[in-house]
Amino acid sequence: MEFIENVEKNKYEKFVKNHKLKSHFLQSYAWGEFSKKCKNFTPHYVGLIDEKKNLHATALLLEKKLPLGYSYFYSPRGFVIDFYDKGLLKEFTNKIKSFAKKRKAIFIKIDPDIIWRKENNVGEEIQLEKDPKIVFESLKELGFKHLGFTKNFETMQPRYTFRIDMNKSFEEIENNFSKTTKQRINKGEQLKTKVRLGTLEDVKEFSHLMDLTENRKDFVSHEYDYYKNLFEIYNKDNKMDLFIGSINTEEVINMYKDELKEVEKKLISLQEENLSKSNKTRKNELEKRKEKLLEYIKEYQEARDKYQKEIILNGHVIMEYGDKAWVLYAGNHNILMDSYSNYKVYYEHIKYCYQHGIKMYDQFGTIGDLSKDNPRLGLHEFKKKFGGDYVEFIGEFDLVTKKFMYLIFTKLIPLYRKKIRKKAQKKIKKNNE
Repeated sequence: MEFIENVEKNKYEKFVKNHKLKSHFLQSYAWGEFSKKCKNFTPHYVGLIDEKKNLHATALLLEKKLPLGYSYFYSPRGFVIDFYDKGLLKEFTNKIKSFAKKRKAIFIKIDPDIIWRKENNVGEEIQLEKDPKIVFESLKELGFKHLGFTKNFETMQPRYTFRIDMNKSFEEIENNFSKTTKQRINKGEQLKTKVRLGTLEDVKEFSHLMDLTENRKDFVSHEYDYYKNLFEIYNKDNKMDLFIGSINTEEVINMYKDELKEVEKKLISLQEENLSKSNKTRKNELEKRKEKLLEYIKEYQEARDKYQKEIILNGHVIMEYGDKAWVLYAGNHNILMDSYSNYKVYYEHIKYCYQHGIKMYDQFGTIGDLSKDNPRLGLHEFKKKFGGDYVEFIGEFDLVTKKFMYLIFTKLIPLYRKKIRKKAQKKIKKNNE
């Protein structure tokens, strides 16, 4: 077959978007354009064609330039190929290796979203259609070095995630939500959480929410221009939906005040002496509820006075590609947490994806280390409550083309990234002051 160094956009997109096995937004043409503008990568859209010019494999290769003319290549969640076709995989790998060597690449990194292990929402292992060990061994035979079965977020893309299979009734999807999740979604509905699709004008507020989430969850977010460019570039040919969740504090205050009046009326009716045991219990419950309502009213009044009547609390980014969707980013305010508006927003974009023909909904990242002292355990437990399958991917592989330079890169670059991370955190913190 013939190796194509720059597959024409429409042909590339048609192949990737409709590939039954390996369609992924991180292999889209738009992700290459975005990576060029915001991540300083040079995108290459390569492929293999037969005598009739039909594509049999493609890959978005992101080239990162390094000092002294060197580079490395990264194919996020790539290649787009049947990894179980050993002959095709070998031919494509060798062609890519030759292509990268011409550009002084020291290695080629891939992290295909091949499932290594999967459990359903009650922890039962799901039998996979094909044995991923076949792919694992094939890649090793081709010279790929596996970087280990990592448990946290050490890799370029998460090794673990939760995925909801949308090929079932929505009632069945809802039934898989935990009891707590259903209650919190209902709380968000009772407080009349408003959920809408955001526009480019909402990206600034979303960026602010991401900064607040960063400070709370200890991860590095991005600056406003990053999200703005993502919104503009990805929405040219595909779909990036920004879900905005907000609460009208005045409405909530009035709702709680109305309930407080009813509670006080009931308490007055229970002021007689010699109350029965059941009425004493009822009185205690009402007094506790009154106390809680007064706390809520005070909390929402303070939020209204400090911010405004209508407060945006949540901004979630959903990347849609073909019949799949990924929750790429979720930013949430650090006030009015007891409104559970975050749950309501999640519920609305799950329902939205279902109604728009999405077949696979991916929450894009969780952990494999479930020890109690893991600071990411809260994130894991939150995502787990929506009832998706717990998925573990095969992991990262590096195909090394220059061993000595690769050794230098793997030792020095982690130190460089740590320095950049600290610098980014300081800059974002300064912007928030």
